[in-house]
Amino acid sequence: MISFVTINYNGFSNTCDLIDSIINKVFSVDYEIIVVDNASSNNEFDRLCIKYPRIEIVKSDTNLGFAGGNNLGIKHAIGNFIFFINNDAIIKDDSIADFIEIFKTSDKIGAISPKIKFAYEPMNLQFAGFTRLSNITLRNSQIGNNLPDSEIYNIKKEIPYIHGAAFVVKRDVLDKIGLMPDMYFLYYEELDWSERIKDGGYNLYYNPVLTIYHKESQSTGYNSPLQAYYLTRNRFIFAYRNLENLNRYLCICYLMFLVAPRDLIKNLLKGKYRLVLSILRGVGDFIIHINKWK
Repeated sequence: MISFVTINYNGFSNTCDLIDSIINKVFSVDYEIIVVDNASSNNEFDRLCIKYPRIEIVKSDTNLGFAGGNNLGIKHAIGNFIFFINNDAIIKDDSIADFIEIFKTSDKIGAISPKIKFAYEPMNLQFAGFTRLSNITLRNSQIGNNLPDSEIYNIKKEIPYIHGAAFVVKRDVLDKIGLMPDMYFLYYEELDWSERIKDGGYNLYYNPVLTIYHKESQSTGYNSPLQAYYLTRNRFIFAYRNLENLNRYLCICYLMFLVAPRDLIKNLLKGKYRLVLSILRGVGDFIIHINKWK
């Protein structure tokens, strides 16, 4: 059985679209749907319960973030495979059985991500794999991002990281490595968890047999103080937890003395003072609470 786990946070309409897409398209596997309501307003928990009485809707009285919400969903899931999927994604065809078939090819495959496309025209690719993060700059690329789909993206392959918008993890992997790291709250947790899965002796794969359509905007950046804070802080946390020896300190220095000042100056010149404060708070919280992040 597959346990679909998704998080709702003031996203009632998107969550309904996702649930409906699963119900209307997936027939090849047994499944359950678990929605974790992350302290939404406007009675969204009650509205979801009324609209979907046969689906398990789990209520959290506080916003647990991406990892915390998914971890709560895991505790309610009974499936052999846990399919984490963003509530702003939809499924358009029933390829789930073929998608998870890859797990039968090797006991070492611990998690897989599907092909991901933007849900809006021209429906370009968002994700067809990742390149590896560099040791110093933490830069990498999403393969195929914002490019038209083609046959070259239809090849199964090992990847260094799963994509947070849609991925499946085997139950026995969870039993071995534990829950998703929840100190991030938002951003970088799936990258950190990817490292934990690999440390546990498993491989990660991209399997384009299934395509997920994601409503996320095709333009990204510091759109809000919340995003600026967590992106800033969590880059430091990821480097501190996952790099070793000299690379760790070179990366932290690079982020501290090049990246953060660059972002501060850019936003100061644009008069975006709330973003400036968020970046400063992100750097400060990493330094102040550094012993928490081990």
